[in-house]
Amino acid sequence: MSHNPIRPWRNIDRRKSRQIMVGPVPVGGDAPISVQTMTNTPTTDVAATVAQVQAAAEAGADIVRVSVPDEASSRALREIVRESPVPIVADIHFHYRRGIEAAEAGAACLRINPGNIGSEERVREVIAAARDHGCSMRIGVNAGSLEKHLLEKYGEPCPEAMVESGLDHIRILEDNDFFDFKISVKASDVFLSAAAYQALAEATDAPLHLGITEAGGLMSGTIKSAIGLGSLLWAGIGDTIRVSLSADPVEEVKVGYDILKSLGLRHRGVNIISCPSCARQGFDVIRTVEALEQRLEHIKTPMSLSIIGCVVNGPGEALMTDVGFTGGGAGSGMVYLAGKQDHKISNEAMIDHIVAEVERKAAEIEAREAAEAAE
Repeated sequence: MSHNPIRPWRNIDRRKSRQIMVGPVPVGGDAPISVQTMTNTPTTDVAATVAQVQAAAEAGADIVRVSVPDEASSRALREIVRESPVPIVADIHFHYRRGIEAAEAGAACLRINPGNIGSEERVREVIAAARDHGCSMRIGVNAGSLEKHLLEKYGEPCPEAMVESGLDHIRILEDNDFFDFKISVKASDVFLSAAAYQALAEATDAPLHLGITEAGGLMSGTIKSAIGLGSLLWAGIGDTIRVSLSADPVEEVKVGYDILKSLGLRHRGVNIISCPSCARQGFDVIRTVEALEQRLEHIKTPMSLSIIGCVVNGPGEALMTDVGFTGGGAGSGMVYLAGKQDHKISNEAMIDHIVAEVERKAAEIEAREAAEAAE
């Protein structure tokens, strides 16, 4: 919302963390909260995996993770890294050799699960490979794969067990003078995840990778992730996020951005504010919003658009957005630009007209930003 003042009650005081690099992407410190996803194609199918990485990047993914379960995947990773437009994180489980091979293949970051990668000596070998090849690392603690001694100690996965696991493995990395790491403590239970992250945030200054693991399908997983990640982000906790959905990775990226946009933490593309519609609507709000979401996907410039069916809340919402449309006339509605009434347009021409207005406004913003950058 380029014409609106910053309101202090909307500010989030982010936790102070140290900054690491995942390839060219900064994570932690004062860097923007980055959005990640993970491919679900066979890594050995290079063409399919690269296509999925590129689609995720086009949707706004800053970082993409790729599973490396075997030696053939390690070989494929080298070509995937070469063709990827964003940094690639290699997901390593069970066999430490895959971590070494992934570092050699050019991965920007190695994700290891301390509960299943093996002994401290094997972890040390992975650390050495990461250091030699300029990789950062992520310690990925998961409630479903905690070490046996911690399950015996605590009786079940709990925040204390997850944090202890994470701190144990932080100690291994730091004892080997390796500090380029981030850490996650994920669970499928929102309460367990949130409590673990809150405790971990107090115990380390390492960047935190947020996620509610195995959150579910597109609808249920989005809701669970929005609650879990949203509550942590609102509290200032979190430096990079991955929304885990049983859905297309592109949907994970979209949901991730929508969570961040709702909290004012990232701004990308058009934020549509629309009413649920009722008998007062002067046009088909639901159909209109569906069409606009599809036709405005190509816009990456941060903008706000209000689509309101009647004059009860329409004018007020339009005051707060870059472009707005409020129905209520006899087959027409009012177009608002920069929060002010500008002109009327018929309902039939409204979708095409709004798309054109948003594209014009986006081009105007981009031109102004380019001119400011050139000064």
